[in-house]
Amino acid sequence: MMDKAQPLAGVWRFARRFEAQVLIGLILAAGALWAFLNIGGEMADGETSTIDRRLLLLLRTPGDPSNPIGSRSVEEAMRDITALGGTVVVTLVTVVAVLTFLFHKKRRHGLVMAGAVLLAWVSSEATKAIYNRPRPDLVPHGAYVYSASFPSGHSTLAAATYLTLAMLVASLETRRRTKALAYGLAGLMLTAVGFSRVYLGVHWPSDVLAGWCLGAVWALAAWIALKAVGGETRGQG
Repeated sequence: MMDKAQPLAGVWRFARRFEAQVLIGLILAAGALWAFLNIGGEMADGETSTIDRRLLLLLRTPGDPSNPIGSRSVEEAMRDITALGGTVVVTLVTVVAVLTFLFHKKRRHGLVMAGAVLLAWVSSEATKAIYNRPRPDLVPHGAYVYSASFPSGHSTLAAATYLTLAMLVASLETRRRTKALAYGLAGLMLTAVGFSRVYLGVHWPSDVLAGWCLGAVWALAAWIALKAVGGETRGQG
């Protein structure tokens, strides 16, 4: 009886652990979505206007809003950084990641990666149309813009793309340091992209914060999907 009971107990423990992890993921995703909707509501009511203006002007030379702080080389570097969240770079990163997963016969990982990025882009464009917030007119724009301001599409795509990629890499990695490095780099990338959007005057800070929240929703959804299709994380190492 003991020999039969032990495997069943192991299956039960795994099922409970799986359910707990998915529940945590759902709670976090719901929290990120709530944060996005809450920011959107406060923005629509004008409650973020004061802090948005104050933070945007902090990145401008006192008395000269047309001039960002720092040298021209810093401004040019910010344009390079902001491209990391643009459609072209994100598409290239996604295609390379998906092809790499497919090459290593990780089809589920490739599908999850492509799905998360695509849904993030669709949701960003849809919510831009819903909120229809004008771009900042407080300072000159340091980069070309052609759509509504809320949420920041660059921030949304950066969060969804780099967090999802970090999660997928971590799910295949056995060493904790490598997992931490993947998430650390993802956090650095999305933070840099968001900061660059405010620095260049093309987004309000609340646009960026909302974009991070929306992108995090899809990254968490990707994690849940990977669990659901059986892409369990390997040992901690």
